Amino acid sequence: MEFAELIKTPRVDNVVLHRPFYPPVEGTLCLTGHHLILSSRQDSTEELWLLHSNIDCCDKRFVGSLGTIIIKCKDLRIIQLDIPGMEECLNIASSIEALSTLDSITLMYPFFYRPMFEVTEDGWHSFLPEQEFEQLSSITDEWRLSYVNRDFSVCPSYPSIVTVPKAIDDEALRKIATFRHGGRFPVLSYYHKKNEMVMMRSSQPLVGTNGRRCKEDEKLINATLRAGKRGYIIDTRSLNVAQQARAKGGGFEQEAHYPQWRRIHKAIERYNILQESLIKLVEACNDQSHNMDRWLSKLEASNWLTHIKEILTTACLAAQCVDREGASVLVHGTEGTDSTLQVTSLAQIILDPRCRTIRGFQALLEREWLQAGHPFQQRCAQSAYSNSKQKLEAPSFLLFLDCVWQILRQFPCSFQFNEHFLVLLFEHAYASQFGTFLGNNESERYKLKLQQKTMSLWSWVNQPKEVNRFMNSLFEANGLVIWPSVAPQSLQLWEGVFLRWNRSSKYLDEAYDEMIHIMEYNKELQVKVNALRRQLAELETEDELQESP
Repeated sequence: MEFAELIKTPRVDNVVLHRPFYPPVEGTLCLTGHHLILSSRQDSTEELWLLHSNIDCCDKRFVGSLGTIIIKCKDLRIIQLDIPGMEECLNIASSIEALSTLDSITLMYPFFYRPMFEVTEDGWHSFLPEQEFEQLSSITDEWRLSYVNRDFSVCPSYPSIVTVPKAIDDEALRKIATFRHGGRFPVLSYYHKKNEMVMMRSSQPLVGTNGRRCKEDEKLINATLRAGKRGYIIDTRSLNVAQQARAKGGGFEQEAHYPQWRRIHKAIERYNILQESLIKLVEACNDQSHNMDRWLSKLEASNWLTHIKEILTTACLAAQCVDREGASVLVHGTEGTDSTLQVTSLAQIILDPRCRTIRGFQALLEREWLQAGHPFQQRCAQSAYSNSKQKLEAPSFLLFLDCVWQILRQFPCSFQFNEHFLVLLFEHAYASQFGTFLGNNESERYKLKLQQKTMSLWSWVNQPKEVNRFMNSLFEANGLVIWPSVAPQSLQLWEGVFLRWNRSSKYLDEAYDEMIHIMEYNKELQVKVNALRRQLAELETEDELQESP
């Protein structure tokens, strides 16, 4: 297919652009295969370059011969184009709708993007499982890398390399895969150096109504327990939902077969419930007519902050079991691709200072989201504005980022990265020139040859001049476990995402910059004070030496 076939009118003059925080701009609108571009002859005016893949919804209306297109974006921005001529407006609108809903991944911009920067680091090879395992093997020899899934036949949504107990061979893993939903057998998620406890993740066991069991599964899970220790299975479904799953062939671990494990149910919502919550929240944020009571009522009715509380509470529970109870943990829901990953990754942020550094956080996203098989292509196909609702869409990753922001806000000095980095990740998960978030799992990315044909987001982020923009000036390395509050008064709406197109952050940004300036000045002052103290101490030492006989 040629993009030209979808572009009925490639160029229109005298188009007026309206967008948040900018005055209206008149210019020439151009459509390319991947971008909507509006350029003006006004020297001081910034051009608009909008990826078609960032367009969630396109509405049109007409007043006489003037047509208006309202474009609602996946990053929650809303822009308006006033186009002279009804035919031109209709052609532009239909072209945008076609170009923003391409079926083939290989037609998307990452396959055509060529970087304008010098690539000094290949992000595709920055966080490989073998590299992560090297750190683990330096502190314990109880785990091994398994290549049982090298051709993705044992588990289509797992990576080709996984970390499992050394005592479990590959043949046992194949049997366990048939006992777990989608073949997602238990694998290592996190090793806690402090007490040698571990966190694993998997999908639900296929127990069914007949109470099916798998001795290899029981052996694998028990292999992670210390002598005389118990473990915890954290099921991210309510007991009622887990019991209903048994009627469909799924279910949960039977206590009779897992006597050393205590099962805890913590309900975390998924799929359409989360998608509807996002839609309600964005709708409330965009309505400027609400009084305070109405706004607070709408915010509460969206249940967005309730979902955050549920996820953070469960992550804190998992972290507490590992760190304070000295117990190993297995986390799973149904598939193990959404709420499971939210919990295991947030628990690691709580427990592991490395995950709070910018590279450590990237490694966490690779390990617990991309390699772990979170289906980004399905979940992020549409955002909050789309008129066509697919049942597999869900803002699971956005909720995770929101939870990270909540912890960052409570511990502003414990994170090496800042809020801008989290916002960037949200934007690129939904629309990007990079291939990092394309596909639903490693198998799909391998078939698409993303490493050969697209650029990794990390290649761009980790350039020195770029990474500095995402550094937190307040950061001071904190080697401790951090325990976020989940009390209602501790959780706030993430304004940096949900209100950034509704009200200007100019004065907040200026205040933040001034705060950073003061802190940097204080640091410089402290360095000078310390240097003077050293000089004074040296002088005093010299005087003492001269006075001594």
